[in-house]
Amino acid sequence: MRRSLQVSLIAVFAALHAVLYFISFGLWRNWGIYLEAIEGIILGPGVGFFAALIGSVIGRIVKPDVLWMFGVVAEPVSVLMAGLLARAKWKPVLIAYLAMLTAYFVHPFGRDLPLWTILDILVALLLIYPAAKLGKNLFKTEDVKSLSIALILVSFVCIATDSLVRVFLLVPCGLHGLFFAGFDELYMVFVGAAIDSYIEDLIVVAVSFLVGVPLIIALSKLKIFESKK
Repeated sequence: MRRSLQVSLIAVFAALHAVLYFISFGLWRNWGIYLEAIEGIILGPGVGFFAALIGSVIGRIVKPDVLWMFGVVAEPVSVLMAGLLARAKWKPVLIAYLAMLTAYFVHPFGRDLPLWTILDILVALLLIYPAAKLGKNLFKTEDVKSLSIALILVSFVCIATDSLVRVFLLVPCGLHGLFFAGFDELYMVFVGAAIDSYIEDLIVVAVSFLVGVPLIIALSKLKIFESKK
């Protein structure tokens, strides 16, 4: 990717990320999550990470949020993972998942919280390798069906990564101590957030499919993906 184009795309996606944060309403995460998979696929892991980081930081500087540390970490990392999967690099994603999940289950709270609350994360763990193997189809724009399947898989793992990073920060990293008096209070909020999270998973996958497929096809004509590997 040419340096001037790279800088322009970082600026555009960072601005989009911040704007989506500003206009968010509804469920517990901000609308920046709807951009994460597309951001990683189009920009790649490195450039996408920095675009998401810049956008998430700017958004929270302009519009402060007491939970800022979750989004500032989870959003760029999720974009990074999507970018890796889109380039058929599954090992770093798998290692990151196993490390965070191990830390979660080693923690007493992780063992006591209901398993169903992180089922989407566990399913995503199983889909990491298939998503990476099918990721090459994201750049074969003449095969819309294969592109769509790959986009759905990468998008699902990406949004599950966002959840996993937030859970990792909340439980094993101990941020729960900043917001909850004890386990019972954490339990109630965690369960409620899990229900919202499943709804958000579906919305993110749908948005990625409806917006991502035509966008990727259009951008492929500009040779945006010439350095995808």
